[in-house]
Amino acid sequence: MNNDIDIEKGKTTAIVSYIMMVGVLIALTMNAEDKNKFASFHIRQSLGLSISFISIGLLISNFSSTQIYVSFWIFFSILWVFGIFSAIRGEMQPIPLVGKLFQKVFKGL
Repeated sequence: MNNDIDIEKGKTTAIVSYIMMVGVLIALTMNAEDKNKFASFHIRQSLGLSISFISIGLLISNFSSTQIYVSFWIFFSILWVFGIFSAIRGEMQPIPLVGKLFQKVFKGL
């Protein structure tokens, strides 16, 4: 029962965190005092997703291939949708392929 309360308290913060980098910063401040495990999980997921999006986006900006751009956008859109719907449903399911890595790298948050 206590776990359900934590999920409901952290759900708004978790959802806000998926508004790319700005949402991550807002969610970090929302979760600063009362560390909610559910919100922290999704903040780590969305932070990793945002950093990956920016890093890979900068890398592929050197190419002039529509196929690369479209693949990039589709890939990150699917991961983002997976993450935000996981937060909306109240689940702590890592983003496919990279979610477990994000949890390890950002475990201090």
